[in-house]
Amino acid sequence: METLLSNYLPILIFLGLAVALGLVLLLSAIVIAVRNPDPEKVSAYECGFNAFDDARMKFDVRFYLVAILFIIFDLEVAFLFPWAVAFGEISMLGFWSMMLFLLVLTVGFAYEWKKGALEWE
Repeated sequence: METLLSNYLPILIFLGLAVALGLVLLLSAIVIAVRNPDPEKVSAYECGFNAFDDARMKFDVRFYLVAILFIIFDLEVAFLFPWAVAFGEISMLGFWSMMLFLLVLTVGFAYEWKKGALEWE
């Protein structure tokens, strides 16, 4: 039983310090926090403009285009990392399938650029 406690003692000390530090930080934030925010700070702000009208108002499509472009290129990077890590073990089929994937993304990016989806006026 004594060896079990001596093995887990560093973990218990670490957990105790983590809880104590968390409590100290939370309590210091409560004590130090400013309690008089200005109206601009507490006003609702979403997606590039203030909340001033009905929730069913027309929404600018450029926000959707930017979000879709971000998701597309974020997924591209998410697929490239495992492919690059396993590059030495993949066959030529794996190489050319990734080249086809990158070609499709590049053509899509060029199309969006040509259509002006990246222009923000």
